[in-house]
Amino acid sequence: MSRALAAGRSPDDTDAMKTISTSVHVQAAPRLVWEVLADLDGYPSWNPFIREAAGTVSAGRQLTLRMFPARGKPVTFRPKVLTADPGTELRWIGRLFMPGIFDGEHWFRLTPTDDGGTDVEQGERFSGLLVPFVGAMIARTETGFEALNQALKQQTESRLRALDLGH
Repeated sequence: MSRALAAGRSPDDTDAMKTISTSVHVQAAPRLVWEVLADLDGYPSWNPFIREAAGTVSAGRQLTLRMFPARGKPVTFRPKVLTADPGTELRWIGRLFMPGIFDGEHWFRLTPTDDGGTDVEQGERFSGLLVPFVGAMIARTETGFEALNQALKQQTESRLRALDLGH
């Protein structure tokens, strides 16, 4: 076993790069999951990790996101949207100060499943000079991703039930 795997890191990770990835199955179609993810104004009502969000979910646009990590202070950052493919992928990159200091490329990938649901993968690749020194913060971020995933599942499935009752 490699040292990276023994240390609980992805084989692609180096001291200056760390990747985290979480997933959840949502019993709703990708387009409905996307509607919840892209509705930034709705985040305060359901999202325990990114409680404040503003901007336009469109490639090339900048978002303003306020994260509330477990056991940490809230952090506001302004990532640039790299990909906004409805029903498929939302990806952005955020940077601290300037490129190469502490960068995070974040993604949500939505994959349709045979049962009519969606597998959601949420992940982030951290890179830059500060990565070796912020391991605890990255671990707290992973906890936040898990909480967001569960809340996304609950919010999307509740919205689907409400739509079903309306027909």
